[in-house]
Amino acid sequence: MEQGYTDASSLIYDYVESLEVEGGRSSKTAENYTHYLERFVTFAGNVDVDKITSELLRKYRLWLNRYKNDNGEVLSTKTQSYHLIALRGFLQYLAKRDINSLAPSKIELPKTVRKQVTFLHFDEIERMRAAISTADEAGLRDRAIVELLFSSGLRVSELCNLDRGHVNTTRREFMVRGKGQKDRPVFVSDLAAEHLEQYLETRTDSLAPLFISYSRNAGQADTSGDYRRLTSRSVQRLISKYALLAGITKHVSPHTMRHSFATDLLMNGADIRSVQVMLGHSDIATTQIYTHVTDEHLHDVHRKFHSD
Repeated sequence: MEQGYTDASSLIYDYVESLEVEGGRSSKTAENYTHYLERFVTFAGNVDVDKITSELLRKYRLWLNRYKNDNGEVLSTKTQSYHLIALRGFLQYLAKRDINSLAPSKIELPKTVRKQVTFLHFDEIERMRAAISTADEAGLRDRAIVELLFSSGLRVSELCNLDRGHVNTTRREFMVRGKGQKDRPVFVSDLAAEHLEQYLETRTDSLAPLFISYSRNAGQADTSGDYRRLTSRSVQRLISKYALLAGITKHVSPHTMRHSFATDLLMNGADIRSVQVMLGHSDIATTQIYTHVTDEHLHDVHRKFHSD
């Protein structure tokens, strides 16, 4: 066993630090893991890790299930799973360092029911496009955002972090760094490239961000310190606005555009492993949520075109 401190708080600090330094995880991931593991310390106290037992784990799971915040809200099954995933990762870290504690395999995650994937059909995408007025620079920006999201499958955080120099509208492809600090190729359609160029041609500023804010508070830097960089929340608002203007009643978010991108590829014959790479999923099981959608599509095709 490795010598040194064995209290949970100190080792959690070491673990989270290792996630960033050795694991290449983002500071946001480290922040989330810290939050989940600090909640374990809130429940168990700053115990020595060799005192983490199956019985303590059972009581912690019960505590999570009964937990309520200041507003009386309980933790969803998914959120409880995040807490347990963080704890399991911590235990794996301890095992790797030969520090005696509960075996990570003792943590079984609760079964969760996947939410139905919401995506837009092509006619709904067309209606959203038509709802965007491109009479000013903000409208040109919004049209470019909608086209790029549907064309590329980018996460909203990835889109907001893009700088002008990242995107090559001539080659219509570029690299993006996604979750886990992993790079992947991103491809841009002719239509998306055209609208990006139109938007950039109107820009008279010399700011680095690809998409900037035109709101009254645009003079304030965002949390990353970038002057006028459009935020994820702003993109969410504009996507919701145009969906409403297009008469789409379902909830539409930037992630809906990502779902639409993946679904469109699969419905048009793309193989799932290629879609996995383009979405930046580390596990193909994550990509397989879309097969339920496409299976239903195939069922509709069979019902419509196959003779009895």
